Amino acid sequence: MLGSITPLGEQGRGSRWWLTTLAYVVGSSVAGLALGAALGALGSALVGSIGTAPRLAALGVGALAGLMLDLGAFGLRLPTIHRQVDERWRTRFRGWVWGLGFGLQLGLGVVTIVTTSTVYTTWFAALLAGGVRSGAAIGLVFGAARALPVLGVARVRGTDQLLRVDAVLTRLAVPARRAAIAGGGVAAAVALAGSMRW
Repeated sequence: MLGSITPLGEQGRGSRWWLTTLAYVVGSSVAGLALGAALGALGSALVGSIGTAPRLAALGVGALAGLMLDLGAFGLRLPTIHRQVDERWRTRFRGWVWGLGFGLQLGLGVVTIVTTSTVYTTWFAALLAGGVRSGAAIGLVFGAARALPVLGVARVRGTDQLLRVDAVLTRLAVPARRAAIAGGGVAAAVALAGSMRW
């Protein structure tokens, strides 16, 4: 996504980068907030009466299961759909329209290819939070965190800069995957340790 929304690209399409980016960040944040709130409401009905320790234990076990899928244990693979955002939107719609559309899809996290189980763990946490507000807060942080890296390309004005960004993203792909797996492991450990203290 970082290579898709740059000042250089938006200028070439006759759009304003700041407006496309704002729409993208808002869309992603709102989608995350809405899904988190919905899961929190569902969780209120399903786990609202369950104590904190069992919920943390469930989150820890869920995060561990996700970690196993990330690592391909027992030949298992992370479940996902094989769909990306429609790149044709960039030529069919105004920048703010496709920016909002991309943001809404990516802020949900599960309507495009899921590459790490931490996406599922986040939504499981929103469900286990057992409340609309807490679920919404988790979702908002998720949606914003998915979108805000786009600000890192704010100074891309030439093709040489865009090629450097692409090279950096390619170089960081493997370390980012490792960091996501490590993050899932930390989340599992913290949740399981927390369940023992409650």
